[in-house]
Amino acid sequence: MTDHGAQWRREWADAQKLKGPGLKGGSAFYRNIEEELDLARQSGGGLPLHLPSHTIDFSTCDVLGLGRTGALREEFLNELEANPGFHITAGGSRLCDGTNKYHDNLEREIAELVGVESALLVHSGWTANQAIWSTVPRSGDVIVYDELMHATALAGMKVSLALEQKPFRHNDIDHFIEILEDIKEISPLVKAGKRCVVIGVESYYSMDGDICPLRELIDTAKEIFPQGNAQFIVDEAHSFGCMGPNGLGFVKEQGLEDEVAIRMITLGKALAASGACILSNNTIRSLLINQAKVMICSVAPAFPLSAAGRAGFTVMQSEKAQEAREYLHDLTLFYLDKLTSNPIYKKANAKGLLRMPVHEDGDWHEVPITHIVPIWCKPKHAYYLSFHLVRDGINGTPIVFPVVARGEDRVRIFLHAHNTHEEVETLIKSICSWAEEMLEIEASGDKNRLPSAARLAYDLMEEEKVKN
Repeated sequence: MTDHGAQWRREWADAQKLKGPGLKGGSAFYRNIEEELDLARQSGGGLPLHLPSHTIDFSTCDVLGLGRTGALREEFLNELEANPGFHITAGGSRLCDGTNKYHDNLEREIAELVGVESALLVHSGWTANQAIWSTVPRSGDVIVYDELMHATALAGMKVSLALEQKPFRHNDIDHFIEILEDIKEISPLVKAGKRCVVIGVESYYSMDGDICPLRELIDTAKEIFPQGNAQFIVDEAHSFGCMGPNGLGFVKEQGLEDEVAIRMITLGKALAASGACILSNNTIRSLLINQAKVMICSVAPAFPLSAAGRAGFTVMQSEKAQEAREYLHDLTLFYLDKLTSNPIYKKANAKGLLRMPVHEDGDWHEVPITHIVPIWCKPKHAYYLSFHLVRDGINGTPIVFPVVARGEDRVRIFLHAHNTHEEVETLIKSICSWAEEMLEIEASGDKNRLPSAARLAYDLMEEEKVKN
């Protein structure tokens, strides 16, 4: 069998080289930084930028395959041809002559398509979340958010005027109620409807692959705060394009457009383009334009980014995109059925070597599911499984602390509409061959023994230590 992981392992091993000891007596500025990085390198946690070496994609965000198949490129080139006199750069921020007719038309088109007053185009999901969370909650408001909200939203909250911020346990309605009731008791202005509770959730949670119980959360918030001062902000980065009529997202599919104040959608995932968009009414739009520093101080999105976004919206509404969404759902069912029925998976799952917490109940044919299907592992095992997958030509991504909580290491796997059933079976075969090897190691009682692909990687790291 061809070893596809040699380059990946070498890049990983190079990233674990300790640099601090070589800077003794040098500048404290660089030495302190390298010594901080060495803390991760000592345990194999140095992160390199890997050049692609896989032959099968189970990691990228191009879930509908609009990028992979060339559908987006074709529409993008059509957009360039339709605008032959375009300027590459916007030339300034949105408030300083950076807004052009193309921006204006595109935002109006998106707003009409989605059914909102305003669509505000920005460079990325980071920019969007930073703008929203640093600006929208006002002084005296309270931010309540799911504990698994994306790091970009949490970064925005850190500089928010709303200093009172309370997380609730992930998708836990009872704890959500408890938090809201506490706020009502200790915040007289909120109780009186003069200040607000701003609630942040994601539609699809990108690290777990589960879905927000949005309707239940909204009904609860309305019951506790009947004056309408509990408002929701929904991050639809991973659902927009993948579900709902014409791919218009989770909130649209749930029929909750009028219950959600702001939706954040990204254009670089299912749409395979780049950038993001903030969907809201004109009041929120005016606030962001006037006070969101990340927008005020940034040059407006360049024409190629905007044109790619428009191309993405066009292709997303096509019949082929709808077929891709339906195929992706069926492929996910196929994957879950095949993997969980494999006797090696069953044995490894019973031993706690790998698991899928979202799907432990086995009810994926009866409930909504997502294309995000991570494999949870024991500590350090996410790297072991990744080494194994990469050797087999599959780009599984290890996710470990501090990205996720300690003890919740996993390999994040995205299924795509461009994946074939044969590729999915190859993925399952690779996962189960790794699990079989780990079961043998566990049965041997040899705590120092590493699985074969991981051994190749750690041998490289040891060679570097000897050289140094």
